[in-house]
Amino acid sequence: MKITGFETIPIQGRAMILKMFTDEGVIGYGEPMNYEHWRVVAQAVDDMAEYLVGKDPLQIEAHWQAMYRSSYSRNMPVLVGALSGIEMAMWDVFGKVVGMPVWKLLGGSVRRRIRVYTGIGGTTPEECAESARKAVQAGFLAVKMGASTQPVRFVDTPKAIDTMVARVAAVRTAVGDEVDIAVDLHRRLSPTMAVILVKELEPFRLLFAEEPCHPENNEPLLMLSRSTTVPIATGERHLTRWGFREIIEREMCAILQPDIRHCGGILELKKISAMAEIHNIAVAPHNAAGPIGVAASIHVMATVPNLLICEGGHRRGEGLFSTPLIFKDGFIELPTAPGLGVDMDDAAIEAVRDETFRLRGMFWHSDDGAFADF
Repeated sequence: MKITGFETIPIQGRAMILKMFTDEGVIGYGEPMNYEHWRVVAQAVDDMAEYLVGKDPLQIEAHWQAMYRSSYSRNMPVLVGALSGIEMAMWDVFGKVVGMPVWKLLGGSVRRRIRVYTGIGGTTPEECAESARKAVQAGFLAVKMGASTQPVRFVDTPKAIDTMVARVAAVRTAVGDEVDIAVDLHRRLSPTMAVILVKELEPFRLLFAEEPCHPENNEPLLMLSRSTTVPIATGERHLTRWGFREIIEREMCAILQPDIRHCGGILELKKISAMAEIHNIAVAPHNAAGPIGVAASIHVMATVPNLLICEGGHRRGEGLFSTPLIFKDGFIELPTAPGLGVDMDDAAIEAVRDETFRLRGMFWHSDDGAFADF
């Protein structure tokens, strides 16, 4: 079997579908990181195709090493994102060739199903509470919310802190103590402000507080983790096991959140999880775009002993996959179809194609117009 070509299709929800074609008619699907810059990622896939076309798609580790290590600068998100999607497609082909789901090829499952959570919205505490109630009614036993809809100053006012706390308090009151709540801080907080806010959130017994500080500086994570009883989570913007090494070895957080679409793909997510397991760090993969990434994460997490929970429980491929992921009682069942189980027809893909370019993360303070982290 040989690889004959690739196609990338941007779709709604800041996602991208990658199709890998072979000379035996088997098509592999993957999802590279997209966000706003899908054209750049698509070009990176085309560049890697020059190496891959004509080669055996089942030589996954060899191709990963060649494409990752041949780059002048290995730690480039666009390149690793493209590589991640390609690697997923290779595993999809591998599973289809041998007639097995990918999780079986990774060593088999250590659990029957995968616990998942969904995101909730709302501007006011009341809106947040209502969104949480709807998620619970839909079957979720864990939700994630944003702490603030506004930029946060390096050291903000008591009113700003009280506003953020009120949102979380309303959700806890709405869902009770049997539903987990995670709070995404969206890297908006300074280390100082993170300590202040997370301390205020301790009474709500959160599942975790996500990405409190900007990932360009890992050191504050250690300080924050040691200052609170709230589990600290991070990792959605880190690349490969080398990008996670310091966080894991120094045990700088309680929970890692690699994103399979740009951490390096399926096998890299498993390797990162194995490194974390040694240090008793849990894994809760980040999945904030398309359903292929969610499905691929489900396959990996079936084999990972230190899984906490997986994001993206509402992105199950309905209307896109021939066989959507099965959700029940807060869990996704293990896929049983060969490969990733994400096959789809061209008409379904075209129905969600979205080539719009829209910059995300444009955020300013309203009082002085200064740019803020989104």
